[in-house]
Amino acid sequence: MTDEPFNVIAGIDTHADTHHVAIITEYGRPVADKEFLAVGSGYRKIVDFITGFGPVLGVGVEGTGSYGAELARVLTREGLKVLEVNRPNRQIRRLKGKSDPLDAYQAAEAVIAERGIS
Repeated sequence: MTDEPFNVIAGIDTHADTHHVAIITEYGRPVADKEFLAVGSGYRKIVDFITGFGPVLGVGVEGTGSYGAELARVLTREGLKVLEVNRPNRQIRRLKGKSDPLDAYQAAEAVIAERGIS
């Protein structure tokens, strides 16, 4: 087995104080997730986290018009393709419960499925 880099997609669940980032492969396999502070130094750490797994095909950000606005600008300046994604499916949230990691993974999956993208 080789350790070749693979293409990744990130999903981000944004909040006032923190952002939760999830990474999946281009085939939808979960890779990692982590929470970061929603401040300048946290944005730099988010960029490093996202780009640390391989070439980034896209980043799905929930709330680019509110809590994720500055983060979306930072990611775009870094040359990453940023897509605004809608809130996760409410039925799934009711069945599985509210979870920042789950919402972040669903944001990444929305990029692959091209659903819920504004």
